[in-house]
Amino acid sequence: MRVLLDPRRPADPGGRLTVADLVDLYAPPRGRRWVRSNMVSTLDGSAVGADGRSGSINTDADHRVFSVLRDHADAVLAGAGTMREEGYQRVAPTRRSPVPAALVAVTRSGRVPEGLRTPTDGRGAGLLVTCAAAGDRALDRARSVLGEESVLVCGDDDVDLAAALDRLAERGLRHVLVEGGPSLLGTALAAGVLDELAMTLPPLVVGGDGPRIVTGAPLAPPDGVAARPHLLLEESGTLLGLWRVRR
Repeated sequence: MRVLLDPRRPADPGGRLTVADLVDLYAPPRGRRWVRSNMVSTLDGSAVGADGRSGSINTDADHRVFSVLRDHADAVLAGAGTMREEGYQRVAPTRRSPVPAALVAVTRSGRVPEGLRTPTDGRGAGLLVTCAAAGDRALDRARSVLGEESVLVCGDDDVDLAAALDRLAERGLRHVLVEGGPSLLGTALAAGVLDELAMTLPPLVVGGDGPRIVTGAPLAPPDGVAARPHLLLEESGTLLGLWRVRR
């Protein structure tokens, strides 16, 4: 893997990165809350492969960066539907990160995805973020499965992501990694809570009508949400980078 763009150092197309280099390059800013998304998209704009899952378009380079991003996170945030479709399990500890990130499911319905029900086995605590519209029955069921303190009700008719991030920060979960799906990422961008986008572009064209990495209403029409490139890496045709959201 080589560096194509890094504002802290000149580009060195011949240089090769170690895992320690990747850990340093992807480290979030210190001393503040940081919300980062991580998504993958083919060259023709699909967030999934022919099987309807993002895992089928990942590359080896993407897997390594994915691991580093999770090691930096205090919490991994994903929509409950994405957790079911992608077969999410709780985040396991690693040698670099013995305290694993908490897995947080976001759902308006209050239904607990199977991945949060898995026995802990040393893995991170599972949390559910939902809203009052889920109803008392769904909330009581979720609390019976996860525990009273693991169900966060944020918002009335819809999940209030800003309030949810405040609640997570109160628990010491300040570095949050949003892993999708496209609807949740669109909501995070619309709410103005995202600081940075991590993106992988594998050298693939898949055709079909797969979703983009962001779905939902147009963002801040007519101009959208602006971002500036902060880091760009390349390996075997796969491009990986960070784009920081302009406030």
